Amino acid sequence: MVWAVSSGLLAVTFDVPNPAQEARFWAAMLARDVIETSLGLLLPGDDEQVGLRFGPGGSTKTGANRMHLHLTSTSDLDQQQTVAKAIRLGARHIDVGQRADEGHVVCADPGGIEFCVIEPNNAFLAGCGFLGELACDGNREVGLFWSEALGWPLVWDQDQETAIQHQHAGTKIAWGGPQVAPRVAGTTQRFDLTCTEGDRTSEIERLISLGASSARISDAGDRLVTLADTDGNDFRLLMDPE
Repeated sequence: MVWAVSSGLLAVTFDVPNPAQEARFWAAMLARDVIETSLGLLLPGDDEQVGLRFGPGGSTKTGANRMHLHLTSTSDLDQQQTVAKAIRLGARHIDVGQRADEGHVVCADPGGIEFCVIEPNNAFLAGCGFLGELACDGNREVGLFWSEALGWPLVWDQDQETAIQHQHAGTKIAWGGPQVAPRVAGTTQRFDLTCTEGDRTSEIERLISLGASSARISDAGDRLVTLADTDGNDFRLLMDPE
């Protein structure tokens, strides 16, 4: 059976102890509004830049997240200014094992979520916009799953690494291939999808046919269903936009 794509990526959600702090930081960094929703504080995106949501939960984080954000730069000065702005807003420099000769700058936001400010002239992120990439731990298969689930073209598939991007370009979502880091205690991260057309049952069946599993209704009632992708990462399907 041929299924039509009927889910869109609404946001990447981080469950954190202090959603308001995180939302303020990223709203200032990305120049976005903050919308209060039943699932947390939403910084809406569009076809070219992914949305972010910060919900209540998580705990004191230990170890690196399996997802982190990459911000782009147009020049050395622009990179320096972005880092300086982040530090003023409460971020800090961190060491995750990066080499001294690498051009990107690694930071953590006020809640400890890692992000990188990428050097200018990075060919992979050319044309991706300021929020250039969501970099994820994940096997090749999960990149193929999300390409089909969202209907986003596969724009990189080499050496077990994959990346997808909306047809209108913008933020890339990339998976680094084996070895996948184990989950850590603390911040919970997931994709939130919205059902753009059709009925819930058909869309769940489509996602399961692609390799998703564990469909279950959440405490939010019929409007929210939780599944897991091919790497076992939870994601949520909302039945109406917010």
